[in-house]
Amino acid sequence: MSTTAAAPSSQLSRAETLYLSGLALVCVAVLVRTFEGEGEPLIASLALSGFAFAASYAMIRWLGPAFIHAGLKGRDLSKLNNSHYLPECMGAICATVYILTIIVFIPFPFYKDIVVATSGGGNRDVVMNVEFVQKGRLLHKFPHNKLASFLSAIISLQSITLLGISDDLFDIRWRHKFFIPAFASIPLLVIYFVDFGVTSIVLPTFLQPYVGQELFDLGILYYGYMSAFCIFSPNSINILAGINGIEVSQSVVIALLIAFNDVLYLVTPYPHPATDSHLFSLYFLLPFLGVSLPLLVHNWYPARVFVGDTYCYFAGMVFVVVSILGHFSKTLILLLVPQIFNFVYSAPQLFGLVPCPRHRLPHFNARTGLLEPSVTKWEKDRQPRHPVIAHVLRLLAKLKLLRVKEDEQGRFEETSNFTLLNLWLVWRGPMREDALATEITLLQAALGLFGLFVRHRLALLIFKEDNLSFIGGVV
Repeated sequence: MSTTAAAPSSQLSRAETLYLSGLALVCVAVLVRTFEGEGEPLIASLALSGFAFAASYAMIRWLGPAFIHAGLKGRDLSKLNNSHYLPECMGAICATVYILTIIVFIPFPFYKDIVVATSGGGNRDVVMNVEFVQKGRLLHKFPHNKLASFLSAIISLQSITLLGISDDLFDIRWRHKFFIPAFASIPLLVIYFVDFGVTSIVLPTFLQPYVGQELFDLGILYYGYMSAFCIFSPNSINILAGINGIEVSQSVVIALLIAFNDVLYLVTPYPHPATDSHLFSLYFLLPFLGVSLPLLVHNWYPARVFVGDTYCYFAGMVFVVVSILGHFSKTLILLLVPQIFNFVYSAPQLFGLVPCPRHRLPHFNARTGLLEPSVTKWEKDRQPRHPVIAHVLRLLAKLKLLRVKEDEQGRFEETSNFTLLNLWLVWRGPMREDALATEITLLQAALGLFGLFVRHRLALLIFKEDNLSFIGGVV
C-alpha cells in the first residue's frame, strides 16, 4: 500500500449515495413504526444513529473543501507526498450532527410518560375539565428529573463543542485549555447534586472492620473527584493522538465497551435497579457511534480529513456524561487505563521536568516509509535541573521505557518523547502508521475487556458482592 495520502474529494460515489440514501430511508421507516407501539426508545435511538451515520458521512465529504477554504486545513506530515492540504476540525461536523440527533430524540424516551401525563395520545377519549387541565393535568407523574438529566447532558455537550471549536480556531496552548472541560461539566454536577446527590463509596471488606462501617461519605470531595474526572477524560483523548485514526478508534472502542457493559444490565432475568441508568447511557452512546464511524472511515490511514481537538473534547465529554449521570464513573476509569498510563507517562514533559516540544507525534522516516520514536534534543548547557531527574531517565532507559542518547561526557543529547505511541515504537521498532494505530486500538480493546472482568469478577475479592453477581456466566 502506498504511503501517500489521498487527495480529499467532496463528491460521493454512486454506490455511496445509494447506500446512504437507502440507510436513511430505512431509519425513517423504523422511526415511524416506533410510534405505533409505545415509543420504543431504544429502537428509535438505533434508527436515529443510522440516520446520523448517513448525515455525518455525507457532510464530512461535502464540507471538506469549505473547511479548507476557511483556513481549517493542514498537511499530513507522516506521508511522502504531503504537498496538498486536508480539512481539519471535521470532528465539529460529527459533534453538531450528534447534538441535533440527541435533541430530535428527546420525545422518544418520554413518549409513554407524555401519553400518561396528557389527555392526548392514548387518552384522546378522556374528557377533562378546564380547571383540572389548568392545574397541570397529570404532569406530576412526568419524570422531570430524568428530563433534567437529559437536558443537562445536552448543555454540557454543546458547551464542550463550542469550546473545542474555539481551540481549533485559535490554537489555545495546552496550559490554558487544560481546564476548559471543567466549565462544560457544571450542568452535570448541578443535576447530579439535585437529582442523585450520593457521595458515599463502598469500602473494601478488609478496611470495614477498622472504619466500622461499609460506606464512607466523601462529601464535597466526591464532587472534586467528578470535576477532576471531567477535566481528565476529554484531555486524555486529546494527548493520545498524532497518527491517522487513533483519536477516533480509541473513542469507538471505549464507547463499544461501555455499551457492552450497559447491555449486561439489560439482559438480566428480571428488571435490574440500574436499568434506567444504563438505558440512558445507551441513548447517548449509540448516536455517538453513529457519527464516529464515518469519521473513522475518513480519518483512518491514509487520512482524508483530520478530526481536530473538537472531536477529542466532544468524545471525552460523552463518556463523562454517561458515566456520571449513569452512576458508573469508576467503571469508566477501568476503561481508560491506556489514557491514564499515557498521561502519567507524559507528566515529565507536560509539567516541564523534561523539555517538551510543541508536537510529540512519532517521526516519519521518508527513506523507509515507517514511523520511529520522535525525540527531544537536549542542549549542552540545558541538562536536567536535578541529578535525580538524570538518574530517573537512565533508569527508564534500562527498563526499556525510554530511548536515551548520551555523549562521551554522559550528557544527554536526546531522549524519546514521553507518549504511549513513541513508547510502543521503542518496544516494537519502526512500524507503518496503520499498523501502529491498529495495535494501539487492539491494546485499548484488550485492556478494556480486562477492566470489565476486574469490575465484575475480581472486585469480588475485596467487596462483598457485585451488582451483576447474580448473572451466572454472563461476564
